[in-house]
Amino acid sequence: QVQLVESGGGLVQAGGSLRLSCAASGRTSSGYAMGWFRQAPGKEREFVAAISWSGVSTPYADSVKGRFTISRDNAKSTVYLQMTRMKSEDTAVYYCVAGALASYLSDYRVDYWGKGTLVTVSS
Repeated sequence: QVQLVESGGGLVQAGGSLRLSCAASGRTSSGYAMGWFRQAPGKEREFVAAISWSGVSTPYADSVKGRFTISRDNAKSTVYLQMTRMKSEDTAVYYCVAGALASYLSDYRVDYWGKGTLVTVSS
């Protein structure tokens, strides 16, 4: 089992930046890929970004490409999502996820979910 705890959500103005963190515990030595999904009010949950254990593979959703950057620190069992040039449509609950491969996560094949952190972008 892997437990995921997100932090760093909050209120930010449009055009601003925010960094989310996700700390993993449990079977963290198993080499899981990690990533982020989000769910906006009234919409379905959608993939945002993922990163492989090595950090080499980093798929992104088209809607965030060039604005968001995912990274990880395996020594700290933590994954980050740096969000810049934020838009009102980025408002959502952001969920940390873990799975076997980054490509699996981008294909919605998720093994573990965090409880989420709310990000609100004011215009």
